[in-house]
Amino acid sequence: MTKKRTALVCGAGGFIGGHIVRRLKREGFWVRGVDIKLPPFADTEADDFAVGDLRDQYFCRQVADRKFDEVYQLAADMGGAGYIFTGTHDADVMHNSATINLNMLAACQKRNVAGIFYSSSACMYPEHNQTDPDNPNCAEDSAYPAAPDSEYGWEKLFSERLYLAYNRNYGMQNRIARYHNIFGPEGTWEGGKEKAPAAVCRKVAQACDGGEVEIWGDGTQTRSFLYIDECLEGTLRLTRSSFEGPVNVGSEEMVTINQLVDIVADIAGKRVIKKHIPGPLGVRGRNSDNRLIGQKLGWKPSATLQSGLEKTYEWIERQARRNSLAA
Repeated sequence: MTKKRTALVCGAGGFIGGHIVRRLKREGFWVRGVDIKLPPFADTEADDFAVGDLRDQYFCRQVADRKFDEVYQLAADMGGAGYIFTGTHDADVMHNSATINLNMLAACQKRNVAGIFYSSSACMYPEHNQTDPDNPNCAEDSAYPAAPDSEYGWEKLFSERLYLAYNRNYGMQNRIARYHNIFGPEGTWEGGKEKAPAAVCRKVAQACDGGEVEIWGDGTQTRSFLYIDECLEGTLRLTRSSFEGPVNVGSEEMVTINQLVDIVADIAGKRVIKKHIPGPLGVRGRNSDNRLIGQKLGWKPSATLQSGLEKTYEWIERQARRNSLAA
């Protein structure tokens, strides 16, 4: 009888972590999820879910109590531009996320876990390569000389180096992906930590036909957004490959925030008026460069932004309507 494969998912109460748990269960894994909270929008499918604080070394040793076949480390103190770029949360973001990574690497290395998948972020790329909204440079080898535009990005860069150091010094096989704006159903969509696709879907869902939708800045800043299913596929392929990374996991379909609003409004069948207001913006342009992932994994994301936004808008519109009825 074939032994059942096991996986540990840190950050399993979050958006991407919850989806990874579901994907691994479909593949027949026994899964332990770990987070400081349970998933907010759906019951976890993990076989075992440990609620606790990964900043606590003792708790990390408790959850990493065996040699798991696969470990996914997505736990972090993070959010959208309204959380990351105000400067108010910098100390917490750096301290909390770095502590989690230090603890989990030490615990897994002591358990002789072969390697950990680590979710880094495109926020670690230098600000000076992302000033032109039409021609940002986010090739993996452009990371140095380092100059991220946020402390969140600096912490991600530090942790990348930490995982690679464990590869060199302890013979681990850690894998690193640089995520570019992952979105989809069951993600944070209100409260200040939501990212642009969810925020726009919420604003359009709550607007009347012909109503206003607020946009931070002039709306010409550019981004690419990757649907969750594509993110999962890239993540699992990298984890099970011989390539350690770092590698971009993102879409190359770059749009302005104004265009993002137009696409969502069209999906909703509404006419909206864009109202540009001051707000935290981040870099002027960012887009995934998928040459390396295509070369190393023989794969790169292909789903359109439109198709992902259709599913995401439907889910967020349903949440907003439910909240409105409950109010």
